[in-house]
Amino acid sequence: MRCPFCQREDDKVIDSRETSNKTSIRRRRECLVCGERFTTYERIEQMPYVVIKKNGEKEPFDRNKLIEGILTACKNRPVDRETIDELATKVQGQVYNDGNRREIPTRDLGRTVLEHLQQIDKVAYLRFVSVHQEFQDANQFVEVIRTISPEAGA
Repeated sequence: MRCPFCQREDDKVIDSRETSNKTSIRRRRECLVCGERFTTYERIEQMPYVVIKKNGEKEPFDRNKLIEGILTACKNRPVDRETIDELATKVQGQVYNDGNRREIPTRDLGRTVLEHLQQIDKVAYLRFVSVHQEFQDANQFVEVIRTISPEAGA
């Protein structure tokens, strides 16, 4: 494993544990050259899944792209990176657990993210849903705000 700070390959594992959903192992490492600590995750490599985009194009499922979308929605919000990684793992697990299909439309993938994101941060949820559903005007925001916060519509 290459140290992200000094790029050397000499490190040792100082802590290892399963993530809460037991689909990956989190390892804390310490670089033996510069002394910095960093975290790595070990996951089982899955069969490739395909995402069907809105325009009909197909592309391989990309966990990093999923995380980027969630990070964008959570920008400047009190959501830590570990929570975002856990959310991505849950979404990826749900996709992989549906063994009947190897292709998933982006709308289904987005809906799965929204199910979990609403429980984590309502502002991030609102940001993500506005992109996912391609909001065109402020009234669409008001409607979603009423559904996630009924007291706001009173």
